[in-house]
Amino acid sequence: MVLYRRNRIEGGTYFFTVTLRNRQSDILVRHVELLREAFRSVKKQHSFTIDAIVILPDHLHTIWTLPKGDADYSARWKAIKAQFTFQLKKTGLTLTRDKRGEHQLWQKRFHDYKD
Repeated sequence: MVLYRRNRIEGGTYFFTVTLRNRQSDILVRHVELLREAFRSVKKQHSFTIDAIVILPDHLHTIWTLPKGDADYSARWKAIKAQFTFQLKKTGLTLTRDKRGEHQLWQKRFHDYKD
């Protein structure tokens, strides 16, 4: 099993790459408003600053700064991915599930780089 090291600095600035499982998909740009709404909703619940973001058809890159005393970017990503997936399903889009019943929209992990 691979041990992923996460650099957790409270109030830190991070660069992330988040990718869809299907690298041929264009869902992120086709449904960019739903993605934006997922970000807005999560930012209201768990404050953070988006310093920069690039949304491509099958992945996105973003730079975030977390508030002082907070290093929990994983919970934010989990919520963004879940909200976007939920909103896609509401549009009637069929999403496949794995053996455990989880939607197969996103790659399991994300890549983070501490500034």
